[in-house]
Amino acid sequence: MSTVLFESKNNISYITLNRTDRYNALNKDMLMELHDVLEQIEKNDDKIVILSGKGKAFCAGGDIGMMTEFADKNYYEHIMKTIEAIALKLYMMSKIVISAVQGSAVGLGLSLALTADYVVAQNESKLGMLFIGIGLAPDGGGHFLLRERIGTHKAKQFIWEKQQLTGSDAKEIGLVDVLTDKQAIDHATEIANQMLVAPIVAMLKTKIMYHQRNEKELTYYMEAERKSQWELRNTEDHQEGVSAFLNKRKPSFKGQ
Repeated sequence: MSTVLFESKNNISYITLNRTDRYNALNKDMLMELHDVLEQIEKNDDKIVILSGKGKAFCAGGDIGMMTEFADKNYYEHIMKTIEAIALKLYMMSKIVISAVQGSAVGLGLSLALTADYVVAQNESKLGMLFIGIGLAPDGGGHFLLRERIGTHKAKQFIWEKQQLTGSDAKEIGLVDVLTDKQAIDHATEIANQMLVAPIVAMLKTKIMYHQRNEKELTYYMEAERKSQWELRNTEDHQEGVSAFLNKRKPSFKGQ
C-alpha cells in the first residue's frame, strides 16, 4: 500500500500522507514516495496543491525508528538531503500550496505544513515542533519557516519550550492562516476552488518574487540543521530522549 496518495482533480493536486497506523510519521520509504510525488506535480498543469494527512493526524514528524538508524553517516545524509529537497520543492513550487491540518502536526510534520502558502487547521488540531523532547533541534527548514511566520524571538521560545498549540492558539500567533470546524481538507478545497476563479497567475508572480529571494536563506538553514542534527544525535541528552520516548517514560536530561 502506498504511504503517499496522489490525485489530480479539477485542477488541484491532492497529496495525502497515508501511514495512519503511525499517525503519518515519515520513514525512509514514505519520504522517497513524497519526493517522487512532488516531482510529478511540478510537471503537471494544476495551479494548486493541497497537502493533508489521512486519519487522525496530519503528520507526527519523523519516525523515531528511522532515527535509530542514523549512526550510518551516509544513510543520515541521504535521509536529511531528501527531507531538504521535499521542503524546498514545496516552498518553491510555482503553485499555491495549502496544508490541511487535521489532528497533530508536529516536528518535521509541522515544518512541512509551514512550507505552504496557506495553513488551514481545525480548531482542535495540535501544532508543535517538539524536537527538544528528544534533545534535537528542528529540521526540514523549521527554523526558517517559524521565523518567517512569528519572528526569531518567538520562534526560539516556541522551539525551546516544547509548545504544542491548539489550532486557535496557533492562529493567534500566526502559525495558522485559516481555522475551521469542518474537515480541514474540505475547507482547503473550498479555498482552492475560490482561487481557481481568481487571477492566480498574478498571485503566483508575487509568490515566486518573494520565495526566490528567500531560497538561499532557506537552503542555508537546512544545511545548518543537517550539521546540527548530526552533532546532537551523539549527545547524552538525545540518547536519553529517544530511550525515554521508546520506553514511554519522562526523560531525565543533563544538559550534555
